[in-house]
Amino acid sequence: MDAALERRRTARDRILDTAAELFYREGIRAVGIDVIIARSGVAKMSLYRNFESKDDLVRAYLERNAVLHQAWWDRVVARCPGDPKAQLKGLFVSLGHWIAHPQFQGCPFTNAAAELRDPANPARAVALAQKRAMRDRLRALAAAAGADDPDRLAGQLHVLMEGAYATGPAMGPDGESGAVASASAVLIDAACGAES
Repeated sequence: MDAALERRRTARDRILDTAAELFYREGIRAVGIDVIIARSGVAKMSLYRNFESKDDLVRAYLERNAVLHQAWWDRVVARCPGDPKAQLKGLFVSLGHWIAHPQFQGCPFTNAAAELRDPANPARAVALAQKRAMRDRLRALAAAAGADDPDRLAGQLHVLMEGAYATGPAMGPDGESGAVASASAVLIDAACGAES
């Protein structure tokens, strides 16, 4: 990164960018505050001025990921305006590409929910809210696509999506990433009719 650009980034941005990279690659529990401070190049006081605790930093990381995930979703569905069935299929084609990426380490929300078991943890609440929001968006598209039972299709697609997140890191870039798109197409066509 350009040195002048790096200086213009706020301490909060540097902390959050560093934490996001480390949390995603190594896991939330595995990364300590001291590592984030050292890698981001900020003072400990700067971290605590911007984030009250590690839980607060994890919550901010997940909230930012929720915004990024929504932007990804919006870009994918925008490719097929007015065709919710094609939009649903497009999401799973794109997901297949994502899980095949060499840096893919699973879904940050699924990973966080697995690591953060305390129901009172605010970051866990963000992760679970994101999972509910994804299912709601799948249900809305399933209904718009004319699914005979939008709740059932959304549930099936959500399970497929979670399975892809879970198996992607284990299968790596040479895995069966196309399987998620073909499996979703079978479910979507069965629920909405094969013509599209």
